[in-house]
Amino acid sequence: MSLVSGPGRAQVAGGNLPNELQLAVEKHVKYIQSLDTRKDELEYWLTEHLRLNGVYWGLTALHLLGHPDALPRDETIEFVLSCQHDNGGFGPAPGHDPHMLYTVSAVQILVTVDALDELEKRGKTGREGVGRYIAQLQDRDDGSFAGDEWGETDTRFLFGALNALSLMRLLSYIDVTKAVAYVQACANFDGGYGVSPGAESHAGQIFVCVGALAIADRLDLVDKDRLGSWLSERQLNNGGLNGRPEKLEDVCYSWWVMSSLAMIGKLDWIDKDKLSKFILQCQVSSTSKSLF
Repeated sequence: MSLVSGPGRAQVAGGNLPNELQLAVEKHVKYIQSLDTRKDELEYWLTEHLRLNGVYWGLTALHLLGHPDALPRDETIEFVLSCQHDNGGFGPAPGHDPHMLYTVSAVQILVTVDALDELEKRGKTGREGVGRYIAQLQDRDDGSFAGDEWGETDTRFLFGALNALSLMRLLSYIDVTKAVAYVQACANFDGGYGVSPGAESHAGQIFVCVGALAIADRLDLVDKDRLGSWLSERQLNNGGLNGRPEKLEDVCYSWWVMSSLAMIGKLDWIDKDKLSKFILQCQVSSTSKSLF
């Protein structure tokens, strides 16, 4: 199963670019495949708290690169299920506490590899158990979501809840109307959204807030022109995008900003050719030993 279809997959740059600015598809695939083999490196264990998220990111990248089967499906499913707790939630790795973010990644991975039914067959709880875990993290008064039992709230968690529940077709488990109202409370005068009401606009938070509204079918609440202007202003002279005014560019914002622009129909509000060139310039060269 592929996350994308149609012409142009894994062809970010046009054929008129020099060789050093072509996307090194095979090298990226091999790099992702190598990550779980580096268990003798300190960094592998220092990032254990991100393991399940990393599987999702790597799997998604492989689909976008046109190599959806580059990771072993059965082993991927086994690892995901090993991270589940009796309450339905998932931790980042076996033995770690459950959290909304890892639970969302688990659902996304299982859907991506067409294995959501494995929750019913081999999971500690079925799909509905996962849904109940997510639903009990909603504050029924203001519509926000906590990340775990300790109560930290963040619009990332709200988006994650709507994302996972929509994939499992369990949105009825939560109060979507109040969740939408909470997102609206996080809107700012500049058209953007923050981590909580009154917090500054940030490209990452804009993605999750707009994404949540898209899932709830309430994009009508977004001031698309004002938000599009704020997002387009994130592009710097070198083509890269930043996450907030007066900050440096970072490749990660290519996703947060462009995805947000796509959802509001404003992709043409930035220079895509300059952005593509910037992204490819950030690619480690074929002669470097640090990644490839």
